[in-house]
Amino acid sequence: MIEEGHPCVDIAQQLHAVERAIVNAKRVLIHDHLDHCLSAREGVAEADLDEIRKISRLL
Repeated sequence: MIEEGHPCVDIAQQLHAVERAIVNAKRVLIHDHLDHCLSAREGVAEADLDEIRKISRLL
């Protein structure tokens, strides 16, 4: 877009969309890991997983 001379506002909007998509993908990956990997391990309390889920929403 830069090389094609698109307006800065359009470029900034696209960068914002990409940034949000990456943040959302990271959040999904973390929650999937919690739900499918850590929860399957012995000795991991559900209360601890819930706390990690809550705080990971702030990432």
